[in-house]
Amino acid sequence: MVILNRYPYSPGHIMVIPRRHIKDLSELSSCELPDFFELVRASVNALRKALKPHGFNVGANLGKVAGAGEENHLHFHIVPRWNGDSNFMPVIGKTTVISEYLEDTYKRLLPYFQKRPASK
Repeated sequence: MVILNRYPYSPGHIMVIPRRHIKDLSELSSCELPDFFELVRASVNALRKALKPHGFNVGANLGKVAGAGEENHLHFHIVPRWNGDSNFMPVIGKTTVISEYLEDTYKRLLPYFQKRPASK
């Protein structure tokens, strides 16, 4: 499944999660693994088309010490990035500036996910 991050690092920050509740990559079955990473790839492509970022951060935080906010459920973050998009607000102001409402991001991304065939 693909979900919008409730507290995005940047507009379009989404997470890809398996349907089955697991906490580590090693728990993905040989059938789930290709489907999971195909959805990661499709998500990057949808973000690329909808938001036109200059790059991406893609990855998972495995375990609490690695920064996993929800350490008992595997998820991959896909964070669109633009040249010059970082700022000092999280460090100095202990706040995050979000330039787009989640509902607006959802509406921009939805057409690209609707075109994608359902997984098996």
